[in-house]
Amino acid sequence: MNLPSLSFTTPFTSRRSNIIAHNGLVATSQPLAAQAGLNVLQAGGNAIDAAIATVATLCVVEPCSTGIGGDAFALIWMAKEKKLFGLNASGPAPAGLTAAWIRQQGHRQMPALGGIPVTVPGSLRGWELALNRFGTMGLDTLLQRPITYARDGFPVSEIIAQQWHRSTAKMSQQEDSKRVWLPRGRAPLPGELFQNPEFARTLEIIAGQGVQSFYEGEIAAQIVQAVQQGGGMMTVDDLAQYRAEWVEPISLEYRPGVIFHQIPPNGQGLTTLIALNILRGYDFAAMDATDRLHLQIEAVKLAFADAHRFIADPRQADIPLAGLLSESYAAERRHLIRLDDAVAPTPGNPWQHGDTVYLTVADGQGNMVSWIQSLYMGFGSGLTAGTTGVQLQNRGANFSLEPGHVNEAGPGKRPYNTIIPGFITRQGEAWASFGVMGGFMQPQGQVQVGMSLIEDGLSPQAALDRPRFCWQQGREVALESVLLEEMGRDLRGRNHILIPPGSFGGGQVILRDPDSGVLIGGSEPRNDGTAVGW
Repeated sequence: MNLPSLSFTTPFTSRRSNIIAHNGLVATSQPLAAQAGLNVLQAGGNAIDAAIATVATLCVVEPCSTGIGGDAFALIWMAKEKKLFGLNASGPAPAGLTAAWIRQQGHRQMPALGGIPVTVPGSLRGWELALNRFGTMGLDTLLQRPITYARDGFPVSEIIAQQWHRSTAKMSQQEDSKRVWLPRGRAPLPGELFQNPEFARTLEIIAGQGVQSFYEGEIAAQIVQAVQQGGGMMTVDDLAQYRAEWVEPISLEYRPGVIFHQIPPNGQGLTTLIALNILRGYDFAAMDATDRLHLQIEAVKLAFADAHRFIADPRQADIPLAGLLSESYAAERRHLIRLDDAVAPTPGNPWQHGDTVYLTVADGQGNMVSWIQSLYMGFGSGLTAGTTGVQLQNRGANFSLEPGHVNEAGPGKRPYNTIIPGFITRQGEAWASFGVMGGFMQPQGQVQVGMSLIEDGLSPQAALDRPRFCWQQGREVALESVLLEEMGRDLRGRNHILIPPGSFGGGQVILRDPDSGVLIGGSEPRNDGTAVGW
């Protein structure tokens, strides 16, 4: 199998070189976290061990985006079994929470702050499940680096400092959050040392006593108290009863032998596959760049229309996966697209049966991990649980309050979740572990980066460097400056409404050649991340 060419020509300047290694590689959004994972690989750990060390460190060094008070999903390729495993570590709403009660509190849509949108934190149960099945090291070992950073301090990196600053007002509204995250009355500056001794103690308890110490006992009691004081309904039973689960990945053969894999709902990975199912019906090699971009935008908006109608907790909803991913339905949706005119997206009728961290790790044995974890919006709900140093997610903000909607808030129900790890196999072999974080940008980013890898044969770094679009709603779409300059006039002529640029996500990619075992990694140039290998 041939690797993508490392000598490529693109209409933009590539910002970084690829990282090429053989024994192991880690790519994520913060250099200290990437190094933590690499150290585990060099100490004899496998990709699963390194992934947990990496994400645990991200919980310390990138606290605005992730923490153990949030959710996680993962796609794990085990070389020995030649199989991809899906992990859903997203938590449900409290057993006592109903949409009717939320509406009675005067809300017409789900609130984003306070206790009501706090769902059960799932990430730690995901760590536990992954390590128990595939890991070779325990949390007592893997948490040592993040404990040290939390206790002794770490220098805050540049983009994370900016994100932290944007949450100043939110984190000033609760005393525990203000004390922990704004210790000088402000967010830390780039290069400033930040310590979180309260979180260090929490991690020490988990390292010594196991994940159960988070879901029961004093830590759990402080989480419940923070949620209830914030107006929510979480109880100690909600935490104690939660378990993560293994799920069967869903997939789509985009080109012969090239298969994209995603976690099934309640994650939004289905959105990526719906868009790719539409796009695989076109010959992009015969198109100019503007036609291609237009088609990607149109496919993405149609995919999101279906996603917002159908994605929910599959334990409490009948989701027509087979219909949504059928060729007949893709052809029906493709028929709606015109090359000369942007459409207003509407959901179809298939037949029935921001803020996040992403990391990817590959080891020298052929194992690969695509892992994503998040609090959802910056610092989640704005609540910090007492003296634990744990910030709590606001995933429940993605519930609907529309009576009868498939994603309507309900007791024990998991909400539509934006975080999605991606994976590509070629001819049955692991080929690419990748993801693009950033709320509803994630499926859009995966479509763009994935197609750059497959359609154009770009290397990981070139695919990540390539300018992106971010569809918002209706005919509104944001373009990065290079695309705006080159294609803006043409796209406006097709009735796209071009809006000011915002966030275009943050991606990481590792490709593996199954013949040689050589690994090629790239890291997002729009954030502080890096790829490291040995």
